[in-house]
Amino acid sequence: MVQIPSLDIKEVGRVKEVKQGTVKVEGLPSCIYGQLVQFSGGGKGMAIGFNQREVLVIVVSEAGKISVGDSVSSLGELISVPVGEAFLGRIVNGIGEPIDNRGLIKPTSFFPVFREAPGVMDREPVDQPLLTGIKIIDLTIPIGKGQRELIIGDRQTGKSSIALDAIINQKDKNVICIYCWIGGSETALKKILHLLNETGANTYTIVVASPASATAAEQYLAPYAAAALGEYFMLGGKDVLLTFDDLTKHAWIYRQISLLLERSPGREAYPGDIFYVHSQLLERAGRLKSSKGGGSMTFLPIVETLQGDITGYIQSNLISITDGQIYLSSPLFKEGFKPAIDLGLSVSRIGSKVQCSAIKEVSGGLRLEYAQYREMLRLTKLRTRLSPEAMEKMRRGEVLREVLIQPNNLPISEQEEIILFYAFKRKILEILPQDALKKFIPNFFNFVVADHPAIIESLKKSRSLTVDIKTELDKLFVEFFQRVKSQEP
Repeated sequence: MVQIPSLDIKEVGRVKEVKQGTVKVEGLPSCIYGQLVQFSGGGKGMAIGFNQREVLVIVVSEAGKISVGDSVSSLGELISVPVGEAFLGRIVNGIGEPIDNRGLIKPTSFFPVFREAPGVMDREPVDQPLLTGIKIIDLTIPIGKGQRELIIGDRQTGKSSIALDAIINQKDKNVICIYCWIGGSETALKKILHLLNETGANTYTIVVASPASATAAEQYLAPYAAAALGEYFMLGGKDVLLTFDDLTKHAWIYRQISLLLERSPGREAYPGDIFYVHSQLLERAGRLKSSKGGGSMTFLPIVETLQGDITGYIQSNLISITDGQIYLSSPLFKEGFKPAIDLGLSVSRIGSKVQCSAIKEVSGGLRLEYAQYREMLRLTKLRTRLSPEAMEKMRRGEVLREVLIQPNNLPISEQEEIILFYAFKRKILEILPQDALKKFIPNFFNFVVADHPAIIESLKKSRSLTVDIKTELDKLFVEFFQRVKSQEP
């Protein structure tokens, strides 16, 4: 019996031009976007575009030097990344390879990097809260599971801190977190990794890191690889929180690749498809129907502004794609109001739909009160005398500002937010001197937990301010102040 040798049929092309991680290839007429190609030296690339004469390729892994005239063969597969439970607690690069010196990761499966977003009929409305533990966000700019909330602001205003606090707050909440670092420095990345380790958040977090030292292809693919990792857990019925830090640098690297490939530059030298690049990524967030797994994927993309200009090309693109934005203001940061969130420019398009009844009750009117306080603060610079009513509003605004201030990396529980803002609603904080107010904010909840834990349990179960809970809290306010007074010398 004659054995017929197996045939391996491939399209083969030739390297025409090599330029800083980008390659032009002649041949490969059947190649499609996202398809992997193999260079004769052993490296791999991905088809990223075409014209009538050549295929445009970015180098994904460079095993040896790529030279003009080398042969290139198509592999007949789209670029994919390994996914699975084993990735939790690990650090991987933009193509899913471990970079934490802890050995190989055994994948459960492989998911395509460029995956189509779930259709409208596969989704459910966003109506479950994703609590960040940041008072000003949970009460005035609530985020839901499956939402895309943009974090926008100048350099050094606390954008990454908000995303990290949201990750830290997911401890013991059965939420998988993914932190995608794109184009930043390795020093800043080490600080982030140290914080995640210190707070214990690393056990339920995957870090996808493509710092500035990584190849252009890795930096470009990193957010898509992170989304593919998140989709594995979402399709398994889990909730995922994914942060992109930041998409400004992702846009820069895509512009660099496009200019090297001699594509026609558009506004600010970005290629014409930059809007599509980000929209196809951010559309992958959402909450699936139970028949499709029932999981959710929440995105917190970060974008940087220059001198507070939110009308920039990339910034306005991302604002139009996302379901709201958290705007961080440099002047507020310099004033000492941290997190420096400007409530006038921040919005959540999900709104109070995801808030429990207790949070809804205590957060009603907070935005208006704070806006009035900021306006009156501006007016007091012009005139010195104020009416008694205006002075009362000023004092209430000052107390609200003090209550909203929160240090980094110390997210608080939903029950603490409810109790603190119930005290504000009852108007008992305005009559306190500044020293007493500063004692009340951090210490009252600890007092309730230590001496009256039943109230905390009732709030956890009902998530509403019943008449009994309100009566108990009113008594505790009196008891707390009496105790503080008796301890004073």
